[in-house]
Amino acid sequence: MMDPNFGIASPTILVTGGAGFVGSNFLRYMLPRYQSYRFINLDKLTYSGNPNNLMDIRPYSNHSFIQGDIGDPDLVDSIFREYGIDIIVNFAAESHVDRSIRDPRIFVQTNVNGTQVLLDSAVKHGIKLFVQISTDEVYGSLQDEGEFTELSPLAPNNPYSASKASADLLIRSYSNTYSLPFNIVRFGNTYGPSQHPEKLIPMTILHALNDQPIPIHGQGLTIRDWVFVKDNNAAINTVLHYGKRGEIYNIGSGEEKRTIDVVHFILEILNKPKDLIRFVEDRPGQDYRYANNPAKIMNELGWKPEYSFEEGLYKTIEWNIKNKNWWKNVNKVKEHI
Repeated sequence: MMDPNFGIASPTILVTGGAGFVGSNFLRYMLPRYQSYRFINLDKLTYSGNPNNLMDIRPYSNHSFIQGDIGDPDLVDSIFREYGIDIIVNFAAESHVDRSIRDPRIFVQTNVNGTQVLLDSAVKHGIKLFVQISTDEVYGSLQDEGEFTELSPLAPNNPYSASKASADLLIRSYSNTYSLPFNIVRFGNTYGPSQHPEKLIPMTILHALNDQPIPIHGQGLTIRDWVFVKDNNAAINTVLHYGKRGEIYNIGSGEEKRTIDVVHFILEILNKPKDLIRFVEDRPGQDYRYANNPAKIMNELGWKPEYSFEEGLYKTIEWNIKNKNWWKNVNKVKEHI
């Protein structure tokens, strides 16, 4: 495996969206491992950015939090000037498909325009690397055979995935036009502790614990490749340190599950009845199946998933049982951050 190729020993890394689910878990993974690195955490603290996610990482002296919008060019530029940013890892995004269908504007504003603001400052200040956190949804939908590779065409089918694909293409264009060094990491469906309860797994767990109806789109026959968040963290870290610049890496676990089977499994673990399930109208333009082929990152960089779906799900359920009130009183917490 190659040596880390930042060109500097102790980089300053701007982590955008670091109060969100994947971003905060990434910081939790990185801070104790790289205590000579400095991490600047920029998050707008929208509905999905939970200050509770930062409580256990605030004691780290190599972490600084800034509340703000990646779409604010003056703020972003001032952060680059004040802290001397070397690397960006861009988690900041609106990410819920249903919300994108109701209001695509917000998704374009954050996921496309916000990314452009970051890119402009990155070029202006000559950063060492821009790591974009993307999604397998940019590839569209699969049938029962095949997997997405990094060479699969972009064919997004909803406003969320279209906004992420647009950001990916912007990054590619900035690399070609302005010689911006970049990597793009495209995940499968990520799950784990502290995920917002609008997502399937935490929603199902919390509804089941409270004996509330569990809404499932259509008949729950869509198929997703589920990746535990700690495996995603390890993958990002691997790409950050060892990825070949200008390359895209797909992250997958091979843990494909139907939505209905995921819900049944959770109900079985919690000893809750299946009659809690309520089938609701399917979302418009629903993608049937996602499946990332991770052969590139596994063969070239040596990453592989460590958690089976069962292991990750048990850890996620255990965390949610212990932290039922995680998403309550968020506004009160924001006042004191």
